[in-house]
Amino acid sequence: MDKRREFKIAFLLAAIFAGFYFLPVGQARFDGSVTEALELTKWYAREHVILCLLPAFWIAGAIGAFVSQTSVMRYLGPKANKLVAYGVASVSGTILAVCSCTVLPLFAGIYRMGAGLGPATAFLYSGPAINALAIILTARILGMPLGLGRAIGAILFSVIIGLIMAFLFRREEQTKQANAVAMPEDSEGRPLRVTAAFFATMLGILIFANWGGGDSGSGFFGAVYSIKWYLTAGLAVLFGIELWRWYAIHPARILIVAALTATATLTLPTVPSVAFLVGTLGLVWLTAGRSDEAGDWFDQSWTFAKQILPLLFAGVLVAGLLLGRPGHEGLIPSEWINSAVGGNSVGANLFASVAGAFMYFATLTEIPILQGLIGNGMGSGPALALLLAGPALSLPNMLVINSVMGPRKTTVYVILVIIMATLSGWGFGALFT
Repeated sequence: MDKRREFKIAFLLAAIFAGFYFLPVGQARFDGSVTEALELTKWYAREHVILCLLPAFWIAGAIGAFVSQTSVMRYLGPKANKLVAYGVASVSGTILAVCSCTVLPLFAGIYRMGAGLGPATAFLYSGPAINALAIILTARILGMPLGLGRAIGAILFSVIIGLIMAFLFRREEQTKQANAVAMPEDSEGRPLRVTAAFFATMLGILIFANWGGGDSGSGFFGAVYSIKWYLTAGLAVLFGIELWRWYAIHPARILIVAALTATATLTLPTVPSVAFLVGTLGLVWLTAGRSDEAGDWFDQSWTFAKQILPLLFAGVLVAGLLLGRPGHEGLIPSEWINSAVGGNSVGANLFASVAGAFMYFATLTEIPILQGLIGNGMGSGPALALLLAGPALSLPNMLVINSVMGPRKTTVYVILVIIMATLSGWGFGALFT
């Protein structure tokens, strides 16, 4: 008998028993926190999964199925031109406009296909951090200094974090580079322009389906918002044509899915997520079980979904239990946070960075949250620290990154984000306080 192993099992069982034995059921704060955790998870399931994560899974699966490993290594691998690789990765967020969870399938896709650790982590940070609309709204609502600080800091962060990660784990990167040298040149199944157009269509659907109208609904963003579903529908039609012409999906089956999606749209015009879900299920019917590359596409997408979704829901549930929702408290009292982020001390900036790193922010929700915190005395430095750490990290995000990169790299990545956010916030506060 392995006594050490048996002791660990006994300790775990005892801890579980004690946890349930002393569970503070009936206490107002605990019961309220459980409610908030369930409310946040319900909101996440309704508002985020169908329109954000499902198309992201399909895009990630397409990377594995349709993009050759040679191509990924050429542009994002350890031997790739650093200026190109980090340049593309650092500004990706201005196009994608995704949150810390939606970017995960895309990151996992390019990393597993052989992208260098540096460009991959730069993409992982920049995807949710450099949202063009979020930066504009930050400047309009929270002030131009915070808007500029967020934009400049996020772009620099993505490159610096990527370079540091590549340096710290350079031995592993050298092994990947050696494997890349030995890897045979695989042939492209179709012209690059075809693959690029297909990905552009899917990215367009993801972007417009989740387009926000800004605070007033006016201007460019508001104009696009007013026609977002027409744009999404147009791209969906183009998507169907591409499936027929480039991926050998029978047009009759595509027309059936299109008819069902249109019926859902006309039946429930105020609930576009239903039509979006019908179209997604139709895509499953079109691709699942096939023995060609379309079937491989489904298999890859399903693999990402199985891996990522349970971790995301578990993370959102815990985050809701501890921190609640905007305007609703969890186990941690909001006054603790408000009192801890006043002024511009290193401690206040560090607390803001850590709190932001573990909270879950859907796209743009960090702005009204910060508006309330600033109104309650939050300093400008901690505000920027939270802006730089919060949108790029979350507890669900960390759980998934750990499953992709492993605990060592995940820990280093999280620490780098927190440290750089803390120092940037402290420096910003010293200049603008």
